[in-house]
Amino acid sequence: MSEVPPDVTNLAERWARARAGHDHAMADALRDEIRAEGWLVQDTAVGFELIPVPPFEVWPTLRSLPEDASAAGRREGSGTDSGARPGTSVDTGTEDAARGRDESADAGQVAEAADPGRHPGRLETLDAERVAETQAAPQPRPEGAELVGRSDDLHGHPERMVSSQLLWDASLSVSRLDETIVAPAEVEEPRAAHSTVTVALLVDGHPDELRECVRALVARTEARILALDLGNLDGAGAVLQELVQEFPHRVAAWHVAELPHWRGGSAGWGESRDRLLRLDTSDVHVVMDTSMILDGDAVTPLVKALDDDVTAAGWKGVNPREDGQEWLEAEPGEVRALLGHLIAVRRDTVLAAGGFPTEARYYRNADLEFSLGLPGTLVGLGKDLPVHQERHRGQDDVDPEYRDRESRRTYDRVRNLLRSP
Repeated sequence: MSEVPPDVTNLAERWARARAGHDHAMADALRDEIRAEGWLVQDTAVGFELIPVPPFEVWPTLRSLPEDASAAGRREGSGTDSGARPGTSVDTGTEDAARGRDESADAGQVAEAADPGRHPGRLETLDAERVAETQAAPQPRPEGAELVGRSDDLHGHPERMVSSQLLWDASLSVSRLDETIVAPAEVEEPRAAHSTVTVALLVDGHPDELRECVRALVARTEARILALDLGNLDGAGAVLQELVQEFPHRVAAWHVAELPHWRGGSAGWGESRDRLLRLDTSDVHVVMDTSMILDGDAVTPLVKALDDDVTAAGWKGVNPREDGQEWLEAEPGEVRALLGHLIAVRRDTVLAAGGFPTEARYYRNADLEFSLGLPGTLVGLGKDLPVHQERHRGQDDVDPEYRDRESRRTYDRVRNLLRSP
């Protein structure tokens, strides 16, 4: 890493003092000055850290992100989201790609689609044959039945009159026969609208795990992938941007300079998840941990389970004991709560219920708090879902004292929800 210039360090020290004194306006101004010098300042448990500005757009904090997808101005399926703060640079390569997709339906393609007979080889076999027969048919000559009623043309041509009468009678006979034996065509039931699905990932380091998780999603599902990178820890943000470039039609990314709370920063789990939810535009929002690796399409069964009054479906469901002190893994079916490793939810229902619990700074027990705040039915599909979990670094690699303290803090709210009628 490049050596930090002394004047940038001085700016960062002033930034830290402004934050400690809750002078947010001054802190924001100093952060912008630091960025103008080519550095990002990150809040840590022991003060601050300065890192060089990476070659992709980075927002300073979670709260600086757009409030929702419409404010973000994001193109569906684009690799990089627009809506940057004034004075910051944006990678425009993906915007050009998105613009190219928007303009891909040129006039020639539209004309071809409107006149499929021009290219019968691109149709299904039977349809192509019908089109070919239609276009190969000769121009009809005005004889026979077409001349019925034109008495001035039929005088002197009795054979045409007889022929016309025979054709007329035959046409009536066929018409009446069709009416008596052909059953009315059955009216097809309108198909249900296809739900759009986004898998939301929270990136807090572990780049190799992230790469495996995303590639499995791309290979085994058709869902969009929306990822929020916290602080480019261990270079995971840079790897995420590589995945955006590799799969520009599937992966979209947001980057913030804030580090995750469970790794010494200020970005909490609940607030991060809530931002992802509001930046999404899909019907179904899938909460997924990057430690989860798909062995098959585990997303479609979850989406299909969101039927009738089912608000959320997850990999593992749990139910509380009567004393509320412990939660036990449940059999497949209706459950009281879902563990946050992998959950599909109806996005509009979750938004109406208030979103994710933003007070939860760490994931543990926050998934229980989130579940208890949802209306409707929750179902767990169980271990038969084609997915497995690698090392759960969000728990195993976190300081035990921090883990226990934050877990107890969140569980106090869970107890209150259990007591609520």
